[in-house]
Amino acid sequence: MFVRQAFLELVASPFVHTLAVLATAFALGTLIGFERQWRQRTAGLRTNVLVALGAAAFCDLGMRLLGPEGATRIVAYVVSGIGFLGAGVILKDGTNIRGLNTAATLWCSAAVGTFAGSGLFGEAVAVAAFVLAGNTLLRPLVNWVNRRPISADMTEAQYRIHVVCRPEAVSDVRDLLDVELSRASYPVREVEMVSDNDGRVELAAALVPTTADPGELDAVVAALERSPLINTATWSVGTTA
Repeated sequence: MFVRQAFLELVASPFVHTLAVLATAFALGTLIGFERQWRQRTAGLRTNVLVALGAAAFCDLGMRLLGPEGATRIVAYVVSGIGFLGAGVILKDGTNIRGLNTAATLWCSAAVGTFAGSGLFGEAVAVAAFVLAGNTLLRPLVNWVNRRPISADMTEAQYRIHVVCRPEAVSDVRDLLDVELSRASYPVREVEMVSDNDGRVELAAALVPTTADPGELDAVVAALERSPLINTATWSVGTTA
């Protein structure tokens, strides 16, 4: 009888509850992190586990010290604080931004931890399941959408005119780009230097319109290539940021 009573008191103790909280956060963080590690993302297994564990531990501490009010305060700090960690995995590579999905996954791992830390174990499992579904089951849909050709009817397109010239001709080529594109009624948003190597400079003129006539752009490129200042010219189309 005494042993049974001691066992029941142990199971009901705050320490055992904390162990359950941490174990749940650890297990669910491992599931989320394994998927990220498998795909060789910046924030992988250990990072997601630690985020979930930390959020759960702080939330459980607030619950034990001040009850639901303490947990609410901790959750507010977790939500804002995890943003700094997420910002660290976002990288800008030229015009491309990488790591947004990884940062969002870390944010969701923190949500899993706060649910577990609040004692809402079923909800923590549900959130983890939806995070995994978002990172795995939606991939075929994302790939299908990304394989679609860029169409001005369905997508806000970004048109660019690319030219290669000598470094000393950059200023004159900028003026020539503006003249030729203005003549074709395509205002220029900006002209940026894409590369500068081997005595050649590549400039890219981004157009203001999100729709353009390929034939008109071909005519602009042909006019630019007739200039002795320009080695090569071409145009490209991509999605807007």
